[in-house]
Amino acid sequence: MEKTSRRKPAAAAPEQQPATPGREQLAGLFRTMLVIRHTEEELARCHQRGLIHGACHTYVGQEAIAAGVCAHLNPRDVIFSTHRGHGHALAKGMPPQDLIAELFGRATGCSRGRGGSMHLFAPEIGMLGTSGIVGPCILQAAGGGYAFKLAGRNGPPGQWGVAAAFFGDGAVNNGAFHEGLNMAAIWKLPVLFVCENNQYATEVPFHEASGIPDVGRRAANYGLPGEEVDGNDVLAVSAAAARAVARARAGEGATLIECKTYRTRAHAEGMGDFGYRTREEVDAWKVRCPIASFRAALERDHGFPAAELDAIEAEVKALVAAARAAAEAAPPPEAASATTHIYAEPARAVTEPPADPSARQLTFIQATVEALDAEMAEDERIFVLGEGIGVRGGNFRTTAGLYEKYGADRLRDTPISERGFTGLACGAAMAGARPVVDFMFVDFVLDGWGEIVNQIAKMQFMSSGRLKMPVVLRGCIGIGHSAATHHSGSYYGMLAQVPGLWVAVPSTPRDAKGLFTHALRCNNPVLFLEHREILQVKGPVEEGDLEIPFGVARIAREGTDATVVALGRMNHLCLAAAEELAKEGRSIEVIDPRTVSPFDGDTILRSVAKTGRLLVVDEPAGPCGFAAEVAALVARDGFDDLDAPVRRLSGVPTPTPYSPVLESQLVPDTARILAEMRGLLEE
Repeated sequence: MEKTSRRKPAAAAPEQQPATPGREQLAGLFRTMLVIRHTEEELARCHQRGLIHGACHTYVGQEAIAAGVCAHLNPRDVIFSTHRGHGHALAKGMPPQDLIAELFGRATGCSRGRGGSMHLFAPEIGMLGTSGIVGPCILQAAGGGYAFKLAGRNGPPGQWGVAAAFFGDGAVNNGAFHEGLNMAAIWKLPVLFVCENNQYATEVPFHEASGIPDVGRRAANYGLPGEEVDGNDVLAVSAAAARAVARARAGEGATLIECKTYRTRAHAEGMGDFGYRTREEVDAWKVRCPIASFRAALERDHGFPAAELDAIEAEVKALVAAARAAAEAAPPPEAASATTHIYAEPARAVTEPPADPSARQLTFIQATVEALDAEMAEDERIFVLGEGIGVRGGNFRTTAGLYEKYGADRLRDTPISERGFTGLACGAAMAGARPVVDFMFVDFVLDGWGEIVNQIAKMQFMSSGRLKMPVVLRGCIGIGHSAATHHSGSYYGMLAQVPGLWVAVPSTPRDAKGLFTHALRCNNPVLFLEHREILQVKGPVEEGDLEIPFGVARIAREGTDATVVALGRMNHLCLAAAEELAKEGRSIEVIDPRTVSPFDGDTILRSVAKTGRLLVVDEPAGPCGFAAEVAALVARDGFDDLDAPVRRLSGVPTPTPYSPVLESQLVPDTARILAEMRGLLEE
């Protein structure tokens, strides 16, 4: 295990000491710091004028860190940041006009007016986003590093792309810090973890929030090298970053750098600043201004005349003034654009081929393995994350036989870190990979809920479609195997409420293969949910390519007397009940929506127009769920076609018990479905 280095700001082992920056590089560092400072001060003035509609988190006092780190990153490298990300964006190459316009909410802003201060996107320059939530950037950078490792594993050493995460001291007490550093360490990912310890997490001092006084030495706990540097000394930051970037590019893994610094403005403009820290403390840090001290060093130690430095500052002031004027003159976004880029535009039209009832018989799981195998062979960007999905082939054999074909990098066994590898998958997708996350049970998705809802689902929208999110999140759902309350959930109604997510719940092996193929090829995040009780059900599945588009329901059984809508296992039970009624001369049409989002309401409405009656059968509890949504749709758009009130048969709203006797009381069975169908037909 490597020891954490606690170097003084300017010290390094001679064999590791990077070359001293040349005159051009020194001037570039000075200019970058000035661009950040003057842009931030201009934004503070604009906030006072009311030009900024929401929060404004400035980076004043921390300029040396962004400048020193980004000086060693090229346009192909990527960075991920936190709510205080203006400086990182500018140091990575964002024009001040794009940043200022974003905070003004203008169409020319870097996020097209969708993000404001906390959500900055410029993938064109490797700025893959900032987040208003503390911690995700750490996981996303690990994902960016994984994407680079996957892409470069067959290439020459020393040329890997690098991902960097910038985060504050508050994030190091968050689970994302532990999970992100641990994954980066065990998989030797090319990542820089840059902690900007500005002494306060919003208003909580670091010494009150952490039992460890320094961050950099925590690296040793993960087997990573770590450094603690003066974050106000741009040359110290630059030297540490140079060492870390060289290690990452050479495939030697990640580094944690703690930069001790201070923000000299309030947490956000307009907030009170002296209830938790003193004016004297702030003034003392202002004296240690990173720009003033670097300017003095340039004149004293590097031979820069004052006039040359004055000229650089004058040029930067003019640039920022012009940027503010252009941003203020820029138009607001078109109102109609508020609902664009929620989902990716399809790359091509997909039409489901006719089913072949005589095709060979496969189980549900065999069908999805076949789909995954075919797509992994075709697209090297696809990789799978999950617990036990490597050599073992998955708890439900979801990756059986694939490890031997594709190896550990593409079939990656993970720690029990659901939030961690979900966030990693998000970052990997942002950086160009196509991750598949195998949660085993959908209940475990909830541990990654924040990463799914706040990051994965919103990324395409917040980036105005410039970032795609081809992430497949799969897991087993359903009651019926005495797994009790933590292994029996479904949650597809809740998941489908999140804009930006697609949710599939296939019922047959053929649909499983076709829908899974579509999920693996599309550019939207997909929750692919498989009912555990039908995993071994067999059905006809065509060989070769089979892709089924989302949002197209399947008529599982045609009929004329009533329409029944059901997903997953419930579709099988409804078909059995319909078969019983057929013996009595009653004709039931059974519809399988197949996907909850996008949802095919038209097929259901056409069926109800034919039959005049509707029953929706759903395994999860009824309130606010999928069955309620179907019923509401037909009540609104198909009311005139109804000959009887819409009926719903749902699960009982209670946590799932263990005993089979208790468990059986929660879920509709064939007898209850049959009784409900008869009642509907008699109305």
